[in-house]
Amino acid sequence: MKRIIITIPLFAMILATGLTSCEKTEYSFGEIKAPTELALNTVVEGANTNSPDGNGSGNVAITATSNNAINYRIDFGDGTVQMVPSGKVSYKYKTPGTKEYTITVNAVGTGGVMSTISKKVKVFVAFEIPTAILQALTNGSSKTWVTDKMATGHIGVGPVSSFEPIWYQAAPNEKDYAGCLYDDEITFTKDANNNVTMVLDNKGSSFVQAASVGYYGFSGPEACYDINTSGSKALGFGNASSGSSSAQSTGIQFTVPGDGIINFATGNNTYEILSITETTMHLRNIGVDGNAWYQKLKVK
Repeated sequence: MKRIIITIPLFAMILATGLTSCEKTEYSFGEIKAPTELALNTVVEGANTNSPDGNGSGNVAITATSNNAINYRIDFGDGTVQMVPSGKVSYKYKTPGTKEYTITVNAVGTGGVMSTISKKVKVFVAFEIPTAILQALTNGSSKTWVTDKMATGHIGVGPVSSFEPIWYQAAPNEKDYAGCLYDDEITFTKDANNNVTMVLDNKGSSFVQAASVGYYGFSGPEACYDINTSGSKALGFGNASSGSSSAQSTGIQFTVPGDGIINFATGNNTYEILSITETTMHLRNIGVDGNAWYQKLKVK
């Protein structure tokens, strides 16, 4: 009898232990709450009446708020997604030009439940001018340039298929008779966001290349004509569209709004920077005659 009495409690204890070890542990996440009253606010840096899409920096301040959110998943609309626990972030768009993006925010609540809101934002991003070119052009603030009249080829022309003035290169001081060609002063100035403006002081008249005289509303031969170039012009920079190689050019061009004149007029307002140093600059543009025109400038 003793042996039977001892065996039964032992079996009961083993059975109890086995049952206990099979019990599933339960966890509690608390009450699952979806975010409510989700709001999204965006502020494009530098946006105002004159520049509704911003100052060119590409920076946008984004603020998402809601009740019960523990994190925010922000899709900036350009292929970038970021988790932002605070809901506040400053994001920089980088594609040059003015583009519209759709910003989508998923507010994440307990248990992974989400609420979603979207908003479109239009942002202007200025082309990022290479640092070396920007420094040489403006000296970090402002710099004035004039015609390098003593340099061979300070005025030149060639076929559009070439990057050399193979048809004609002006000899030193050759165009002095023109009167207005050598007195222009071109000042390039950069602001805090590396946007560049240009002021051309042509002393009242500009030298106009023969084929483009009619483009500026005049009639007559190649000569000096009274053209108003006053005012500061915001330049638009970008990658050169000429197909030039790195051996031929810096690969950077800029456009002057309005009359587009730099030093002498060809009927076109886009200039490719073939080369630039702290004291010299070589430009190329395509005139209304379809030819490539060249000019050399130097620091005043």
